[in-house]
Order: sequence, then structure tokens, then C-alpha cells
Amino acid sequence: MAHSQTWDPERYARNARFVADLGAPVVDLLAPRAGERILDLGCGDGVLTAKLASMGCEVVGVDASAAQIDAARKLGVDARVMNGEALDFNSEFDAVFSNAALHWMRNPAKVIAGIHRALRPQGRFVAEFGGKGNTGELLMAVQHAWAKLGLAGPAPHPWYYPSVAEYAGLLEQQGFEVTHATLFDRPTPLDDGERGLRNWLEMFGSAFVEGLPEAARERLLVEIERELRPKLFHDDHWVMDYRRLRVVAKRLE
Repeated sequence: MAHSQTWDPERYARNARFVADLGAPVVDLLAPRAGERILDLGCGDGVLTAKLASMGCEVVGVDASAAQIDAARKLGVDARVMNGEALDFNSEFDAVFSNAALHWMRNPAKVIAGIHRALRPQGRFVAEFGGKGNTGELLMAVQHAWAKLGLAGPAPHPWYYPSVAEYAGLLEQQGFEVTHATLFDRPTPLDDGERGLRNWLEMFGSAFVEGLPEAARERLLVEIERELRPKLFHDDHWVMDYRRLRVVAKRLE
């Protein structure tokens, strides 16, 4: 089932600020230098884009969501609506940076080809996103709830979560040298206590309920919460079972 994720910048700012906050180590890995021209791929509402600009870089942020781009522009950054699988740049960036976005782009070969085109020779690509096993408990709960309610077809899986070997191989096939790649667990606490998982699902999991009647939608969400509570609800808050893939690569020519 095809799905186009939509974003509400105000809700994102309320319930997903941890995305930008947890991106700080990736900015450190990028080690941006004043005067560099950097592409922020999947920039969202532009919080990290603005941070890079404040460090003296010339930054362009791109995102497929027009609403998020509007929010980013309000921060004063150069932000443009653009599909990450169809980047329209040619040898003009010293670095491409991406945080918590690449798992939404289901055709990684096209994304990597666009990153390669966008970079100058010897330019670097630094990214962090969901890797193999990310939200594994959640996806299993969705499958179980889907089957229990007798919903038609397979349960949706809206993300791309590669292993280190798979993603490093894709980069090498398209002219990159991978200098760093690691997959690590990062359990991520959610705000809002009991509401935390429901807020997360409303923000990031719209694919699970898209097209369902309201009653079926609510039953599905309740069943997902019921199964995950003993696994992901601790000390009065939800903790998402994140696993992140962090990579650094260099364009060879």
C-alpha cells in the first residue's frame, strides 16, 4: 500500500523535538566549518539547518513536506521543497547532512545517486537514521494487531531500515568510500506520559491507520498500545525501541 507521510509542524514541534535534540552528535560528526556549503537532506522544520547556519555555513535545507519547509523558512534558512529521491543539485556542496530522515525514503539507490551528484569531489556525506531492527517491537505489535482485527492485506511497513553492510554496499556501488558506519541501540523516552505512544503514532505512524474507518482505527491503536505496554512503558512514560544507523562517507570523484 503506497503511503505519503504528512506533517503538522506545530504538532511536530510539540511532540517530536527530541528528533533535533538527539541530532547534536551527528552535527559533531559532520564537524562543519565556517564557509562550507552544506545540504541538509530531510531538514524538517529547519532547527538543525538553522544551527548549521549559525556556525557560519552556507546551508540549503530540502524536504518533501511543504508545511515543514514553511516552518523552516520562518527560522530564516534557505529551505526548498524537494523530494529526496530526486535531488536537483550538481557538484555544489562540500557536505550533505541528514538526520532522522533517510528511513522515510524507500528508494535508497536514487537518494544516494542524488547525494553523489550534489557533492563536490571529496565531499562528505554524514547521516543518522533508523537502521535494521529500529522500532522492531512496534512493527511486531502492528502485525499482531492487524491480524487480530482481521484487517485486509499485510500490515503496513512505511520505513527503510538497512543494516550496516547493506547501506555501506549501496554507498560503495555509487562511488563513495565509507569511513564510518555503526548500528546502535538508542532507547528514546517520549514525553506526555500515558499519551506518549499515541502522540508518536499520530505523528509518525499515519500509514498504519490510513484508509481505515474511524472505529477500526481506534481499535488498532488500542491493541498496539495494549501489546507494547509491558515492553515499552516504564516509570510512567513510553520508551521507543530505536536503533540508529550512523554513517560517514566521502565522494571519491
